[in-house]
Amino acid sequence: MARILTYGCRLNAYESEIVKEHTAGRDDLIVVNTCAVTAEAERQARQGIRRAKRERPGATIVVTGCAAQIDPETWAAMPEVDRVVGNTEKLEAATWSGVPAAPISVNDIMSVREAAAHLVPSFNDRVRAFVEIQNGCDHRCTFCVIPFGRGNNRSVPAGRVVGEVKTLVARGYREIVLTGVDITGWGSDLPGRPKLGSLVRTLLDRVPELPRLRLTSLDVAEVDETLYRVIAEEPRLMPHLHLSLQAGDPMILKRMKRRHQPEQAVAFCDLVRRLRPDAVFGADLIAGFPTETDEMFEATLAHVAACGLSFLHVFPYSARPGTPAAAMPQVAKAVRKERARLLRASGEAALRTFLASRIGARAQVLVEQASAGRTEQYAPARLIAGARDGDLVEARLIGLKDGELLAEAA
Repeated sequence: MARILTYGCRLNAYESEIVKEHTAGRDDLIVVNTCAVTAEAERQARQGIRRAKRERPGATIVVTGCAAQIDPETWAAMPEVDRVVGNTEKLEAATWSGVPAAPISVNDIMSVREAAAHLVPSFNDRVRAFVEIQNGCDHRCTFCVIPFGRGNNRSVPAGRVVGEVKTLVARGYREIVLTGVDITGWGSDLPGRPKLGSLVRTLLDRVPELPRLRLTSLDVAEVDETLYRVIAEEPRLMPHLHLSLQAGDPMILKRMKRRHQPEQAVAFCDLVRRLRPDAVFGADLIAGFPTETDEMFEATLAHVAACGLSFLHVFPYSARPGTPAAAMPQVAKAVRKERARLLRASGEAALRTFLASRIGARAQVLVEQASAGRTEQYAPARLIAGARDGDLVEARLIGLKDGELLAEAA
């Protein structure tokens, strides 16, 4: 079996599973699925390529993913790399047929008009499966290079999403995660321009045997009324929502070309909590965006508490070549690093507080491996008595140890 090295987002993880199916039996192959979100992500991929070549000098190394899509020549120039494949090409069986091919196979991603539905038959025996509902992004945030790696928004029609979920549930998966680059943009390119809420409603109605459904990162400016109603009414939609916020200062958000202001994010979290009192929130945040002053950073730090965020994913700003933000006055790297540390510390404290607040409550734990799993709110939990992988256990949360809730079957 080919060795797959995956960097970056859940969509990349999903696509690596497709590549794994296409490369079955190719023991001579190492595929590196890259990320372009930050310079650090690219550095890690280069490091992984060099390490892989040292460990298996006779293997063929193919580089794909967003970084390869955006700058194929740079990756092809690495002496360890045999071939570079684009984000569309990596999903095609013909790419991996073994027929000799050009060293660079990368198309114009902006010319792609459809998101193909790919059924992934397994996820390394996980109990949670990811389903791609869209790819690409129509927005152009000033810091982001991902549209140039993924192209414009392309939605998978609802019927195909339902079919894939039905198949996965029939194969034993207990939780489905809807994923993409900008999932709240789903439907804008489909007839009638349906919204994400209609897809979620349709999916839950047509697959009643699905126990748990999760959403990946949401843009609070694009959430529709139907999705609010589903959040309020449907317990199978998990109450952990991850938000693409990036900052909490209004001027920084404007310079990022985001589509919301801080008060909208706070209002979103307040409304969802009223609709679903058990809701918890995570968020992506960037520390040290160009022109960010100490006062602007303090506004983002305060935003964590104002929104009541419990799960933070923090990036120090990384200038991406060709983006408008890269031409703006830059914050010193040491300052970016320190601000990221402070944001992470704030997030860690918020998470500890949230986990401690759950002691004594009841929860349903989806066991993933070795009696450890996640509650509905995505809190890590470990059952003190053994349970099988894939079990959904009604449990009482009785303690907290090493960042995990301790649970016993109720």
